[in-house]
Amino acid sequence: MSELWDTIKLLSDATRARILLILSDEELSVAELQAVMNMGQSRISSHLSLLRQGDLVVDRKEGKKTFYSIQKNFSVAKTNLIHSILNALKSDPDVSEDRANLKRILEQRKQATEAYFNSVAGRLGKHYCPGRSWEAIGHFLLYLTPKLRIADLGAGEGLIAQLLARGAKTVTCIDNAPKMIEFGKELSEKNGLTNLDYQLGDIEAVPLKDGSVDLALLSQALHHADHPQRAVEEAYRILDNKGRIIIIDLLEHEFEKARDLYADVWLGFSQNKLYQMLKTAGFKQIEINVVSKEKDPPHFQTLLASAIKR
Repeated sequence: MSELWDTIKLLSDATRARILLILSDEELSVAELQAVMNMGQSRISSHLSLLRQGDLVVDRKEGKKTFYSIQKNFSVAKTNLIHSILNALKSDPDVSEDRANLKRILEQRKQATEAYFNSVAGRLGKHYCPGRSWEAIGHFLLYLTPKLRIADLGAGEGLIAQLLARGAKTVTCIDNAPKMIEFGKELSEKNGLTNLDYQLGDIEAVPLKDGSVDLALLSQALHHADHPQRAVEEAYRILDNKGRIIIIDLLEHEFEKARDLYADVWLGFSQNKLYQMLKTAGFKQIEINVVSKEKDPPHFQTLLASAIKR
């Protein structure tokens, strides 16, 4: 009863209740919360501190940034109480403005990533990209057998897909940057690859049917996703039974400039984090290894993960 009373006292403040309602929809940084709520940093940080002390929000550090989200493991009574308070708040005019601002902030996130990849369309294969090593791709090719239905998720120009299409039954490239899709189509037509298709789409909402592919590939794409868990779950959905997911991505690092230089959302992933994402999605026979380390600073390391849908 004491815990419920403490929750009521915390959320009796309209600003704290608004913050919790926003974080129930999306994980955000303090700066993003400032933009959504049009408030100063110190005021928002103060409220977040109280919400965290009250075990209503959790934080996650990503390089120099800290992201906040609503706590997920409430008791049934506490969950019902919070839902009642937040539902009552939804008619507030400030909340309507918060939601409109949140939609705009998330769209800006997405546009920043798209702008980067549109700007390098047609040049990505000639330019440096962290963790994009032929050594890693060579390891990945060991897993393949011919005549598979393959989905390359977050394919970019589809340079790997161009290679896979020469032995696969079909390869479908999914990317959310229109110029990447345009360039990839031109390249596949030039190379006469009639089994290679390009589709505009998001790796968190893949425009493919359930169970329609044998192999789902995420090569240096997952760290660009706002919600990588959703991308892994989408890969699970489109895979046929006993289909395989292959993930090539960066090992967790602290090179903060990657956000601006390469439009990275996540600074890589630890092996444990990647394992947990795959397990949560339902994958079995999970294998994760570090397969390469770059010689030059910041010494990016590349992870190769493989798992089976059962």
